[in-house]
Amino acid sequence: MVTKDQLVTSLDTPQFVVPAENRVPVTHYPADMATIPPSRMFLIRDALKKYKEVAGADAPTFDASQGDGGASLPGVPVEILERASELQIKKGTAYDQPWGTPQFRKAAVELYWKLDPATGWGEPNICFVQGGRDGLQKAYAAMLALGNQETGDALVVSRVPWISYNWGPYMVGLNVLLAPGDPAQGWRYTPESIKACAEYAAKEGRKVAGLVITSPDNPTGRTIPVSEQIELARVALENGYPYVLFDWIYHWVTDGGPSDINVVLNAFSPEQRERLIFLDGITKSLGASNIRSAHLVAGKKVIDYISSQSSHGVVPGFYAQAVAIAAYEMGFGKAASGIIDACKQSRQILRRDLAATGVNAIMGDGYYAFIDCTPFIEAGGLADSESLMSYLAEQYGVAVVAGLYFSDAGKNWVRFSYALPPEKTEKAYKRMYEGLAALGK
Repeated sequence: MVTKDQLVTSLDTPQFVVPAENRVPVTHYPADMATIPPSRMFLIRDALKKYKEVAGADAPTFDASQGDGGASLPGVPVEILERASELQIKKGTAYDQPWGTPQFRKAAVELYWKLDPATGWGEPNICFVQGGRDGLQKAYAAMLALGNQETGDALVVSRVPWISYNWGPYMVGLNVLLAPGDPAQGWRYTPESIKACAEYAAKEGRKVAGLVITSPDNPTGRTIPVSEQIELARVALENGYPYVLFDWIYHWVTDGGPSDINVVLNAFSPEQRERLIFLDGITKSLGASNIRSAHLVAGKKVIDYISSQSSHGVVPGFYAQAVAIAAYEMGFGKAASGIIDACKQSRQILRRDLAATGVNAIMGDGYYAFIDCTPFIEAGGLADSESLMSYLAEQYGVAVVAGLYFSDAGKNWVRFSYALPPEKTEKAYKRMYEGLAALGK
């Protein structure tokens, strides 16, 4: 059958795929965007090489900079990797669906989240993604396309956010807005700061696209109760935020245990639930950084949008799903105990030693402590935490992350990772404090 368009469009004439009313308008905003810098997180360990050049190749060093439990702790147990291989062999190597496989969805609903049927959420509300960053980028794109449906909106994050929160949303056309925050409270959100962000964006002629709530937080380690997260999310929705994204990638690595998604879902009406997005995965809790296994739990409209987009982009691989399935089958608390228990022990040691040395720090849960180094930076006449980071690595063999890399508000702070065996955490902080105490002498 010959269509009308085929009659009017010659094969000798170029033709757009979509009709004129659906075409992307011409805009020059990419020409005005700031250059997105590469993450310096992967370069920090290079500073330790300078220390070894002076102290000797066998000199002990301490890497308290990273968040890779697969490198600094045992990582994924071998039996889980073997079980995942069995699942992969049985499954074969054909394409999966853009949202993953039914087997993963079923395991996530029944064995992992234990979703309450009363919420109305189930397998169609889950989409597998290739790691946390992939999940976040897909969530941002959904916020933009399904929310206010315009580029340039503001995505609200905490005052000292994870580095990739600064740049991931910007890549898809969102402007990141740092919320007001008090360092004495770990820069945590308040209802007032969430309202202030919406008002500030409006004064700038923009709308808000969403709010990101991270607990435990990276870089600060700040942890907030689920009841407080619910309150903050409710305030955001009531103040015109189209979406709230809960980044729970560290929530198993806590003293109090994982967050209960059913408590959050049941606190909202069915209509409000459609505006909630949850990110979780095994990269941190199972030390599976290089497995790239995460997933989103969200309203059906969001999942359908992401799945449609993924069908033309990143279709998830099965092995990463199989590792998660194997861990869920084992019982996730047991599967992740090597990471969870080591971090708990290290957390206790670091809290003790910070108190003993009188150093101010934010200590919640997860992998990190955020340490206030203001008096040491001032005593040593250093410019900021980046200078301090270089000093500690090159002269004392301890790698930490400069708080300046996250935002200006953290310029005198450093992120110390205790995702290490307890004895290494103890030695790393002792060596770090030795370097701090030497400044100004």
